Formats: sequence, structure tokens, C-alpha cells
Amino acid sequence: MTQPEAARDPAPDIAPPARSRRSLHMVSPLTRCRRAAERRFRLWGIASVALSLAMLGVMLVTILGDGVSAFRQARIEFPVTLDPAVLDPGGGGTRDSLARVTTLGYGRFLAAALTAHAAQAGILPDGMDEAAVGAMISRRAPAVLRDRMLGDPALLGQTITLRVLASGRIDGYLKGRETRESAARDLRLSGAQLDLADALMARGELFSAFNPEFLTAPDASDQRPEAAGLGVAIVGSLYMMVLVVALALPTGVAASIYLEEFAPRNRLTDLIEVNIANLAAVPSIVFGILGLAIFINLVGLPQSSPVVGALVLTLMTLPTVIIATRAAIRAVPPSIRDAALGVGASRMQAVFHHVLPLAMPGILTGAILGLATSLGETAPLLLIGMVAFVHNMPDAPVAGFLDPATALPVQVYSWVQRSDPAFVERASGAIIVLLFFLLIMNLGAVILRRRFERRW
Repeated sequence: MTQPEAARDPAPDIAPPARSRRSLHMVSPLTRCRRAAERRFRLWGIASVALSLAMLGVMLVTILGDGVSAFRQARIEFPVTLDPAVLDPGGGGTRDSLARVTTLGYGRFLAAALTAHAAQAGILPDGMDEAAVGAMISRRAPAVLRDRMLGDPALLGQTITLRVLASGRIDGYLKGRETRESAARDLRLSGAQLDLADALMARGELFSAFNPEFLTAPDASDQRPEAAGLGVAIVGSLYMMVLVVALALPTGVAASIYLEEFAPRNRLTDLIEVNIANLAAVPSIVFGILGLAIFINLVGLPQSSPVVGALVLTLMTLPTVIIATRAAIRAVPPSIRDAALGVGASRMQAVFHHVLPLAMPGILTGAILGLATSLGETAPLLLIGMVAFVHNMPDAPVAGFLDPATALPVQVYSWVQRSDPAFVERASGAIIVLLFFLLIMNLGAVILRRRFERRW
């Protein structure tokens, strides 16, 4: 067959592709498997969120249930005649003459006054002596009354209505922590004291009221749990956070800007970036050891002072601030930089006038979250001595930065180590205060992010 004839031959028969008889409205097995996987994934997500919320709810209910009562304290109110023969045996009525009576003498005076009041009211249990009645009054009360008398000697000889703290055992009885069954096994609490407490409550002279001293008073000894407060811990944490903000925020942001925008890409900068990432994963107790070795032993800064704690927390917070700031700067589109440089702006102007304002929400959010994390750190502060018992308030800044102080998480750690159940209640109350400050900081991060957020 010649070539033109072959060209005129019809093409061989080719079978057309088989048409699928499956309708588009029919669900294939593969589609059913995919939809089932999506449903399982959705259920897993809902279950994870529900479990997280349940655990958070259990934690909050436990802490609130144990700690809310720490903000209320039992008090005893009864009339007292400030007898000059007892409180001013030397005569004179001056501050110097009143100062000769010690706190121990005021304690005996209060025990006798409450005993006489109970006997006069006909509620004193049979066989109950002054020592047992005086044990119902906090050991803080004699010092408070003595300071009041030294501050106003004109009260001598008057009859006043005195309101004092009840002892920790009586406070526990009002809050349900102590019962008559537990009193039978407690050497510091007796049934007669509980009988007198019931009688005083019936007369309205023993009651539980809001206790502002829990937020303002310093810590107390193991014998006075009812007088222990968070004043020194709150001031110490505030001083440390002020110093950490002043040290970590400018340093971290400046280092991030340089590394992200101006630093050359070489082995040195790569090494620095790797070390920053490694420092962010170092356990916090390592920074405590570093602070103890350098700032206290080598430099000679005072132990348990806010400035040492702030320096340690700054070292710990810096990597977090740098990583968060670099991520926020890197999230700004390169077109912003190119547009600024295209209209004649310098590199510095492009960064500070255009890039930083757009990265500010991420920078502030990362910085505040890093500060919130450092506020709850305990291990590094324990190593620099902030767990020590501190009774005196630090002075005002700047001198107060060098005074002994403690911090909220350290105070929680200290209280849970003590045997009296009243300190466990106060530890839960301190956790509530700490969570409140953390909530304020997190809300601040959200507000600042929305305030500075810009669309592009």
C-alpha cells in the first residue's frame, strides 16, 4: 500500500473510556472514611478542651475553697479598762514610763481583762483559768495594744472597747477547720475554750471579719499564724518586677532589633542565636546558682534583696523577650521595609518608624508574658536567700531595693512548709493574690495588643 493510501485509511478503532456509573450525589467509601476521620479529630479537640477546662476548674475551686477564708479573720471585742496601776506602775503617764511594761505584761493584762469580762457576763466555764482564756487571744494583740498606748498615753485610765485578733485555733474553729473532736487531740485547744468561744459568738463579741492585714502585714512566727501577712512579699515582688522591666525590656528589645535588622549573617551571629535559644530552655534553678555565685559571693550585693532577685530574673527573662521580639519583627512583611527604603528612608528610619510600630503588639505581649512567668518563679529566689524570715518592710525606692525582702511565690513555699494548718490556708490565699497579679498582667497584654494592633 502506498503512502497516500495509508494516509486515507481510517484510524483503528479505539475503545472509549468507560464512563463511571457512580452519581455525584453518592458518597464514596473514601469520602466516608475522610468524614469519619474529621469527626474523630473534632471530638478529640472538644475532649481536650473540656479536659483542660475541667482541670483548671478543679484547681481554681480547690485554691479558692482553701484560700478565700484567709481574707477573713476571727476577732474578739470586749471592754478594757486601761488601769494605770498595771500599765504604768511607776507613774508619770509619759511614753518612757509606759514603755517599762513589756509585751508580756500586756499579754497578762489582756488575759485578766477578758477573764473578768467573761465572769461578769456569766459565760466563763467552770475551772477555766486566765492562762486558758489568754490563749484564745492572738499573741500579736499585746504588742498592738502596747504600741497604741505608747502612741497615745492619754488613753491611760480610760475604758475602751478593744478589738483584737483571736488565736489561730479559735479562728480555725469559726471556719470549721477545728472541731471538738480535733480539740480532744490538740494540746493547744480545749473544750472549755470552745464553750467560751460559743458563748462569745452568741453575744456577738467573737466574729469573723475582713482582714486587711493579710495584704499589708509582714510575716509572723509559727506561734502567730493569725497575724501573718503578705505585705513584705507584695512589696518585694513589686520592687523586683519594676527592676526587671527596667533591665530586661530595653535590653531584650535592643538586642532583638540588632540581631534581626542590622547584624551581619555570619558564624558569630549564628552562635549567638543558638545560645539564646539554649538559655531559654535552661532550668530556672541554674540562674539562681549563677546569681548566688556572681551577684552575692563575687560582687557582694546584699543577700535576699530585691535587686539581686531582679538581676537573676532578668537573666532568666531576657531569652524569652528576645525570642518573642524577634518573632514579632520577623512577622512584619518585607514590603514595609522595601517601601520605606524606596521613598528614601534610611535603614534606621525604616526600622523605628515603620517596622517597630507594626511589631509592637507582639513585642509587648511577649514581654508581659515573660514577666508574668518570672513573677511566679521560686527556685532561683530560694538560692539567693529570699526564703529567709523578713519581718520589717523594705524602705521606699531606691534604698529599699537593697533591703531584705521576700516574694509571693517564696512566701507560699515558706508557709506550706510550716506545720500549723492555718499557714496552709494562708498559702492558698497567697496563691489567690499571685493569680490575681498574673491575671492583671495577662489582661494588660491583651489590651496592649489590641491597642497597638494594625492591619496591613
